[in-house]
Amino acid sequence: MTTTRDQTGSAPPSPAQPPAALPTPEPSAGGEPLLSIRGLCVEIPRRRGTLQALYDVNLDVRAGEILGIVGESGAGKSMICNAVIGLLEPPVRIASGAVWFEGRNLAALDEAALRGIRGARIGAVFQDPLTSLNPLYTIGDMLVETLRTHLPLTPRAAEARALATLEEVGLPSARERMGHYPHQFSGGMRQRVVIALALCTQPRLIVADEPTTALDVSLQAQIITLLRRLCRDHGTAVILVTHDMGVIAETAHRVAVMYAGRLVELGPVRAVVQDPRHPYARGLMDAIPRIGRPVGRLAQIEGTMPRLDAIPAGCAFHPRCPRRVAECERVAPPAYAVGADHHVACHLAAEDRP
Repeated sequence: MTTTRDQTGSAPPSPAQPPAALPTPEPSAGGEPLLSIRGLCVEIPRRRGTLQALYDVNLDVRAGEILGIVGESGAGKSMICNAVIGLLEPPVRIASGAVWFEGRNLAALDEAALRGIRGARIGAVFQDPLTSLNPLYTIGDMLVETLRTHLPLTPRAAEARALATLEEVGLPSARERMGHYPHQFSGGMRQRVVIALALCTQPRLIVADEPTTALDVSLQAQIITLLRRLCRDHGTAVILVTHDMGVIAETAHRVAVMYAGRLVELGPVRAVVQDPRHPYARGLMDAIPRIGRPVGRLAQIEGTMPRLDAIPAGCAFHPRCPRRVAECERVAPPAYAVGADHHVACHLAAEDRP
């Protein structure tokens, strides 16, 4: 593995005994990645030692691409998002690695520099839209303030752009709604407003952390359609975090499967959904009900995600894995290429290599 260096040219320290990292796929014909995460390690200092929250994560996101990140609660999905947009709460910190975006290492920037990027070049959509909106401001006021903070617009120009953005995300009666407060909107409409806030400055990247979890199925479909259209029409890149493999199958171009802070499978969504190679990814897929099949007891992954202070040696998934072998308990699995742009960190994948 190549050691990542920050903008100062010094090599970041490596965490103690990190597991093998999944290799990042080579850039496609579309050019260099818009976002490149290299060797990202996040730790949480405590009085009695330090907890490792992310282990040597490598990911690329290209313009116009939707990268899905899946896994159970505690897998490290949101930790990746917070590291990208600089919202890690102290004492949580990036221990090593780099987050390259438009030629700048976000992990090496101070808060003042990050504020110039968040909102302007990177937008964020969070799980609960109500807590993302200020109840004391109208929707129009929030949009205009966001636009004028990041762009040199007059109040009239900012208001016109805010209205156009609300119409683009499909908010009904957008002009009238500009003067309404968040509590006057339904959950789906509030989520559209949050997406409008993330989109209004025309960012290159949107980080969407569980944007459909609190919505019903019909509203989920509308939000998914909206995200796909943004990527197609504007070339916007999206990191879509969810625990729902069904949403990933309908939305993403590629998918990264996280477990206990580790990236265990990475590949094209069709390959991972139709033929998952890691036992954990297989368990996630098997737990999805299938239309047309007899209804019985749904498959489940036995056990729970380990606590950060109780990550087992070797493969972190081995206590729950139905296919584990003795080597899984002793050695962290290396990463294997099992197909085009498809990599798996599992000892069993050695048998599946092309």
